[in-house]
Amino acid sequence: MQTGATQTESIAGRTVLVTGANRGIGRALVEEALRRDARRVYAATRRPFTHPDPRVRPVLLDVTDQAQIDAAAQQIEDLDLLVNNAGLAIYDDLGDREVLARHFTVNFFGPYAVTRAFTPHLTRSHGAVVNVLSLAALAAVPGMAGYSASKAAALALTQSLRLQLAAEGVRVHAVLAGPVDTDMVRNLDIPKAAPSAVAQAILDGVAAGDDEIFPDPLSATFAEDWPTGPVKLLERGNAALVADLR
Repeated sequence: MQTGATQTESIAGRTVLVTGANRGIGRALVEEALRRDARRVYAATRRPFTHPDPRVRPVLLDVTDQAQIDAAAQQIEDLDLLVNNAGLAIYDDLGDREVLARHFTVNFFGPYAVTRAFTPHLTRSHGAVVNVLSLAALAAVPGMAGYSASKAAALALTQSLRLQLAAEGVRVHAVLAGPVDTDMVRNLDIPKAAPSAVAQAILDGVAAGDDEIFPDPLSATFAEDWPTGPVKLLERGNAALVADLR
């Protein structure tokens, strides 16, 4: 783990794009990037958004709208860090296929489309992608079946992107967060991490080069054993297999 000073300085002078930037973790990431002296923070939201700091550039971006994604990619000339944070969580029991489809449209195809659109930018800057996922990607949460399934698929997408983009010098990180005090779980009587603390831990993890980032007390219990655990060992083995086939 790098020192706190190095982590704080790592984003200084760089450009960041955060989707779902108007509330929750997204808003906290915007503020943390500013605190770390980012040169420009593109705050992507589905509705008009304003911010008092002139370094923040609002971007109208619905991650399910390819035309808006393409327009944003043309509007933003350079980018060092893409944070795919926008997400959808609806309580369901897999009884409604449309609800399941909505989860995948936002939580899987959204990060897929945005990352593809900005890959040329990140390749030029040797930048990084951060996909904000959930511990639900590892074990389904009761009553949130569609959300859990879509986040599990997004974890596999993240691993695939990591393998493909490594040759371009682009790092890909997965944030596996536990309960965070946002609208999604605000009414649940469970311990929750503050979005500001989670945002700080996410950017610390990016600076440290962690493939998987565990940004809160619950998820942090996975962090120590994860690098040598069976999932990570299998991912590395698969990556080596692909390299041998080239």
